[in-house]
Amino acid sequence: MFMANLKQLIHGNHDPLINNDPSILSQRPQFQLLYQELASIIQTFSNIHQHHLHELQEVQNLKKRFKDAAEEAQDTIDLFVSAVHFTNKGISPDSNIFKASLELTDTFMRKYIMTMNIDNMEMDSILNNAYCRSRGLPPRSYAFKIPLNLENAMSSIESIKVELMAINIDDMKMNSSSRSNRLKTQSAAAGTSCTRNPLGMKKPLMKEIVVGLDNDVNLIRDKLVEDKKKLGVVCIVGMGGLGKTTLATKVCNDPYIVHYFYVRAWVTISQTYEKRDLLVQILTSIGIQEDLEEDGYSQLRGKLHKHLMGKRYLIVIDDIWSIKAWYDLKFFFPDDNTKSRILLTSRLNEVALYANPHGLVHSLPCLKEEQSWELLKQKVFHGGDCPEWSIKPGMQIAKKCQGLPLSVVVMAGILAKEEMRKDLWEKIAYSVTSYIVSDQKGNLETLALSYHHLPHHLRECFLYLGGFPEDHWFNVKRLTRLWVAEGFIEEAGNRSLEDTAKAYLMDLVDRNLVIVAERKFNGDVKACKLHDLVRKLCQEKAKEERVFFKACRPPNEVTPLPIPYEVVAQYKQRRLFTNQDITIVNLVHPPTPSIRSLFYFHKNPRSIDDTESEYFYSFSLLRVLDLQKSKYEYVPQGMALLVHLRYLAIWNSSGFPSSLCNLWSLQTLILKTSYSHMNLPSNISDLVNLRHLWSNVELFLLTIEKPINLQSISEVRYGDGVDTFQKYFPSIKKLAYTFSSGEKGHFELLPYLETLKLRGGFHRNHICYPATLRKLTLVKCRLPWSNMSIIQSLLNLEVLKLKDNAFEGTQWNAREQQFRQLKFLRLEKLNIIQWEAYRTSFPRLKRLAVLFCRDLEEIPLEIGEITTLELIETDNWSESIVESVERIQQEQQDVGNYELKITVDGMELSVYLSKHESSESE
Repeated sequence: MFMANLKQLIHGNHDPLINNDPSILSQRPQFQLLYQELASIIQTFSNIHQHHLHELQEVQNLKKRFKDAAEEAQDTIDLFVSAVHFTNKGISPDSNIFKASLELTDTFMRKYIMTMNIDNMEMDSILNNAYCRSRGLPPRSYAFKIPLNLENAMSSIESIKVELMAINIDDMKMNSSSRSNRLKTQSAAAGTSCTRNPLGMKKPLMKEIVVGLDNDVNLIRDKLVEDKKKLGVVCIVGMGGLGKTTLATKVCNDPYIVHYFYVRAWVTISQTYEKRDLLVQILTSIGIQEDLEEDGYSQLRGKLHKHLMGKRYLIVIDDIWSIKAWYDLKFFFPDDNTKSRILLTSRLNEVALYANPHGLVHSLPCLKEEQSWELLKQKVFHGGDCPEWSIKPGMQIAKKCQGLPLSVVVMAGILAKEEMRKDLWEKIAYSVTSYIVSDQKGNLETLALSYHHLPHHLRECFLYLGGFPEDHWFNVKRLTRLWVAEGFIEEAGNRSLEDTAKAYLMDLVDRNLVIVAERKFNGDVKACKLHDLVRKLCQEKAKEERVFFKACRPPNEVTPLPIPYEVVAQYKQRRLFTNQDITIVNLVHPPTPSIRSLFYFHKNPRSIDDTESEYFYSFSLLRVLDLQKSKYEYVPQGMALLVHLRYLAIWNSSGFPSSLCNLWSLQTLILKTSYSHMNLPSNISDLVNLRHLWSNVELFLLTIEKPINLQSISEVRYGDGVDTFQKYFPSIKKLAYTFSSGEKGHFELLPYLETLKLRGGFHRNHICYPATLRKLTLVKCRLPWSNMSIIQSLLNLEVLKLKDNAFEGTQWNAREQQFRQLKFLRLEKLNIIQWEAYRTSFPRLKRLAVLFCRDLEEIPLEIGEITTLELIETDNWSESIVESVERIQQEQQDVGNYELKITVDGMELSVYLSKHESSESE
């Protein structure tokens, strides 16, 4: 993002922050030189990364120094731009903060000037000029220039460049290879774990306690022994510590597998490997050990081929980390139609899908709570009975392990060493995560392997997640917009930054570092979360990398913890996350100009007074400000000068002041209020970079000065000053709109519109939808059911939600209609009585929700025959609807369809019927 900003400063004349300002234009040679130097070093690091040398300590130290130098340059330039804007803007004499303006101006400018080495005379001229502007007085007779001093940053960058140029990549490769061999020697001396090499042990394996894997074992075993002659691949994927190796071991030791395959071998792949060493591993695993150390790569490959050729073999490739590793390995194994198989385990879905694009890729699930408790009992009590007192705290401990067998095993080891007392178990239950993290066997480092394997562009995105509260669900849209605002996302051709951010998130999901918490009807991820142990990993690594500082008081503490200045300011922490009721004043004394992001998660909102609001001037470099939990009586005027702000979320009672439209860098704006509606200022189009605007109330756009580049806006109503949608919202993709009576809706003029929500109060016959529409929601529109033929003609429509008398009339005959792409249909609070439809009416429907339609007689039985249908949701408002879904389920099960899921009031149909029958019998 810094490189993109530099490019804008160099080439952009019409950006509001530049606006042909002579102070900025005069510094373009410096910007150009800095850009070239940074680009050169970035390319050098990229070359080093391609040679897999980026983890060497020498390189790591240089990268850290380079990051510090780049951040210093970025802060210096952004302070410079802020100062130019500040002196050009001035402060209104009528503002509430006028009395403090001189003090604040002085504080801000002196803080900036200290970094620029400006002498006192020039400093006074700058401050006096700002004072004159704030009074409406003519400026001083002489012009002043705000200097830009990049000497320190450029000196550091030049030094790093010289050291990088002196690096000999061939020597580094040799050092890296020697280091790798040294580690392998140390590892061999320490001995090999029986879990990691279960087939190479001479002594019989001890039977490991395993819980909840029987179905997984059966599934994989059946796939391995299916009647296909060609060499096949079966994959197991999941996060670190989930039990992939344990499952593979159990499968390999299954009696039928032992009998079925003549040769079984096991190879474990480290993140850095040599192909020769892998061959030695496999040959040793199948019992061939003579002369292996003297043989070269070709001889070893020949030996392996000879011992596998013509035999039915099973090779386990455990913990594979890259597509390249699979490519290197797959040519070792002959495919001579003997029904041989390869069983592969990985943390990376991408690797599994590449190795086996058309076969079984088995995602290992987390243990259920009862399975975690069962495993804990087995490990602690070795199959014996557990005391009655241990059940409640034991189940709490098992639950807090969040389904990760690794965590359960760690906790079992801790419990087994303690006295068997209820109070001790209760104490341990309170601090499960702390015990797991502090375990001396390095369980956090097991997960850290996944972090170390992350490409550079994903690391900050991942670590950033650790700043949010425990058990936090990350809404995908909000998270990706935050990543964009933070500057984590790199430009990728014509792809939008939001789409690239989503691809980053899916990469983290595929690497099994982020858990999918909720999916949409089409399988897209709607929300995600972190396992507690992964979250702890994020926090540990984020502390090392200075990604954020977290100031959070423990749950039972009332007194806020102090936020040490030396951590936030001296070490230039870039982001601050806190759940404490701290004040802005606490953070600015002394000033903390390095803070780029500020998040308040305090759960007891309070009002912020006038005095405190003044100190927003001290956060001149903020990009992200989330104060949704703190209530303001008005939007602090100091916010209007945060010209680098890209993401703002705030709760206030005074509406939307026009001063916020000075925040030209703003990309996402979230405004909450306790009022019933909010008027948008006419100069909102000054927010030239604003893409997303959301509020918890209806927004009134009474007039607008020029088009705005919004992509999404929440519930909005237009006034007379807005004549056409296309004219003022040419780029809109997501729109929620409330009609006025008799108003025409020519939405077909919006060429990019994909999501549309309409609220009623208009003439029925004047709605025109764009062909691009994918999601349509109608609320209180009272349309005749005959208008459904217009909606049916939308060939790209995937989601249709009809709520609160969206249509009027008691009968919907959809027999002649076909919604070709519709995947989700929701009917809610409609006065419909009869609904007629064929299975061909909705050929691709996946999910149907019918809620609060108390007069509807039944859901058409043919709906159940739709082959793509996965879920029907309803409630118990209508007994006849419940009876109809019961018939649908019975008919489908009679023809062998057990995949269709039906819920009533959130319960599976069978559970609901069982409870209903029990209540009736009582």
